[in-house]
Amino acid sequence: MRLKTCACNKYLWKLGGFMWNLGPMKAQIISIGNELLIGDTVNTNASWMGKFLTGIGFEVTQVHTISDELDLIKKTIRRSMEESDLVISTGGLGPTHDDMTKKAVADLFDVGYKLDEETLEYIKAIFKERNIPFSESNHAQAEVPENAKVLFNKTGTAPGMWFHENNTYLAVLPGVPSEMKYLMKKRVASKLRESFGQLGYLYSHYIKTAGIGESTLSDEILGDLSDYFENGISMAYLPAPGGVTLRLNGSGATKEEAQDNLEKLREAIFQKAGKYIYGEGKDFTISEAVGELLMKNSWRISVAESCSGGLISNTFTDVPGSSDYFDGGIISYANHVKVKQLGVLQDDLESVGAVSKEVALQMAKGVADRLGTEVGISTTGVAGPGGGTEEKPVGTVWMGFYQKGGEHFAIRAMFTKDRLINKERTKMVLLELTRRVLKGIEPMPYDLKKQFS
Repeated sequence: MRLKTCACNKYLWKLGGFMWNLGPMKAQIISIGNELLIGDTVNTNASWMGKFLTGIGFEVTQVHTISDELDLIKKTIRRSMEESDLVISTGGLGPTHDDMTKKAVADLFDVGYKLDEETLEYIKAIFKERNIPFSESNHAQAEVPENAKVLFNKTGTAPGMWFHENNTYLAVLPGVPSEMKYLMKKRVASKLRESFGQLGYLYSHYIKTAGIGESTLSDEILGDLSDYFENGISMAYLPAPGGVTLRLNGSGATKEEAQDNLEKLREAIFQKAGKYIYGEGKDFTISEAVGELLMKNSWRISVAESCSGGLISNTFTDVPGSSDYFDGGIISYANHVKVKQLGVLQDDLESVGAVSKEVALQMAKGVADRLGTEVGISTTGVAGPGGGTEEKPVGTVWMGFYQKGGEHFAIRAMFTKDRLINKERTKMVLLELTRRVLKGIEPMPYDLKKQFS
């Protein structure tokens, strides 16, 4: 039996040839590249790696995004290794002068370079196949610091590198997302199992809510859930326009065990907030929830959109199989389109205006009648940032609902002065309104009042 002290003062217990984790291993991610800082490239690598590492039992404590500057790279890697059990960097391994990561690592560990023949032959073969001249800088890509274990990269010309120094592990990977993911799955994962043993499993479960704000959901609906937060179980509120996602985190030796450990918390949330929950899963959408209800009743829906500009139709068609319940939409942005395509009365447009209960009601019924669907929904509003009046300020939106042989009403909402946020909230509120009507749930989102025809 042997105890091994790690960089973060956690311990691993070695017994029978296996390393068993006695505490969560801490990891940090370093994203290197000026293009990430100035906005030319979105840093998708860090979020992907965070999810990957969390899923296999690591606690990601920091993500650094830094420039291609030699001393800064050395300083960030050194500090991260002092604080963590595992550090993973991406970027800066290309053949050009601004790719400084490999030199920074060699300088940090005070070592020279060695040539990796397998990588060199692979790079040469790639260039020969593509009929591209092989240069000195390409040859240098096959050189790695002397203390590195090469992570062979079959998807590109820059190899990954694996280091074990001062009881901390460092993986240095290319910044190209496809290459990074390949190396993480095919090379780094096995190194982590070899180095850290049985890490267990961290599982995240997502519960989607709509029609209620974060503070109201927390304070008035869910209340104190601390009794469920033990044995590594936690929960986070992730608010977005029109809804709040609850992320439940649990741990266990397997995914199934981690899921089971979360079940009591999940049941408590459903018991308290069931009518606000439209689904589960990180990528599950409100349009999918509405679609499931429509199919259950063998109904079809159509959409008449003004201020939302096709956003609601788009979110329906984002779902595979939505043709089973979604017939189509009419983007009636101009008033003459509302009249000719939806049957909106010209007199109402002149007397009460396009942004009104009367027009929202006519649009919803008009699109259902013309497309022959059981349900029709509509949007008309002042998205902004201009166009508002004292009576109808920016953010005023009317939404209509029509069901053949059923309810026909409109609601008014007051949103923000931001055009894109207003469109997103219009989409969420109208779809949540539709979900609640189809399920017979009251009240309406945000306690909005129905105004009937």
